[in-house]
Amino acid sequence: MSERPLPGAGPPEKRLPVTMERIRSGATPARRVAGRLLKPPPSPFPYTSPTWPDSVPRPPAPRELGVDYDTDWARRYPARVARLLLTELVAKPMVAVLADPHVAGEDRIAHLDGPVVFAANHASHIDTPLLLSVLPEPWRHRTVVAGAADYFFDTKLKAAVLALSINAIPIERRRVSRTSANRAAALLQEGWSLLIFPEGGRSPDGWGQSHQPGAAWLAARTGRAIVPVHVEGTRSILPRHSGRIRPGTTHVTFGRPLQPSSGDNPRDLAAKLEAAVSALADEHDTDWWTARQRAARGTSPGLTGPSGAGTWRRTWALGAPTRRSASTRRWPKP
Repeated sequence: MSERPLPGAGPPEKRLPVTMERIRSGATPARRVAGRLLKPPPSPFPYTSPTWPDSVPRPPAPRELGVDYDTDWARRYPARVARLLLTELVAKPMVAVLADPHVAGEDRIAHLDGPVVFAANHASHIDTPLLLSVLPEPWRHRTVVAGAADYFFDTKLKAAVLALSINAIPIERRRVSRTSANRAAALLQEGWSLLIFPEGGRSPDGWGQSHQPGAAWLAARTGRAIVPVHVEGTRSILPRHSGRIRPGTTHVTFGRPLQPSSGDNPRDLAAKLEAAVSALADEHDTDWWTARQRAARGTSPGLTGPSGAGTWRRTWALGAPTRRSASTRRWPKP
């Protein structure tokens, strides 16, 4: 039995898809509004970055902090002029009032020409502005400061302030990073000197810490001389983990430069540097002749303090922290 079509039913009407052309062809206002609503917005490209396809994985975002922070802008002419004014008009007068620096040994480096590596012991945040204010010319305004990448370059604001004010560059403290080492070596080759603290951080208890080989490695790689520097008295002005500043007197002693050779082992050179800084501390404690005799015998008192002693013993041997000076050390000297 064949199916009969229903009365009045004709062939099914062919419905065309809704397109922008069919909507625009209509004359009713409703269709015009619908056309405007369905019209895709104009692409903002090339005024904005293009969209990223969902099917393509995104590469990791480039790092902009830590050892990857770019400090080249801080050595351009406007930044250098601003830093010179800041150093001469603000930092030097403040250091003179708070630290009253006494400098010795400048004659030992007067013959040097070109960039060098200044390596100093580290006990306080005052060390950096103090050294930058007493460095003799021509190094005072041609020196970059090695700053801990994980401490001073962890935020953009802190990194920018330090790069502008003290010409800091990020350096890994506990290992030789290829990025930071290449940057420091390139700056030395370009004529910039480097101020670095080989201990890797401020002293936790007033005694010195063993030197890391980073400064020696840079000197051996670039062939630049290392100038040992001993700083005394800054811990009493601003100790670690303290926000209170107590004005006092400081002493900065420059030692004879250590000239690396191509065959030097960085760790052996670091040991020589540590011994040279210890000899400068002994010179400040006693006198030049006594310190030289003990340095020649290899019996200069070490800055690291009594080994194997407890915290109370090391504190007692160092002396009262509020009256920190070389003469208050109670640890017996050879």
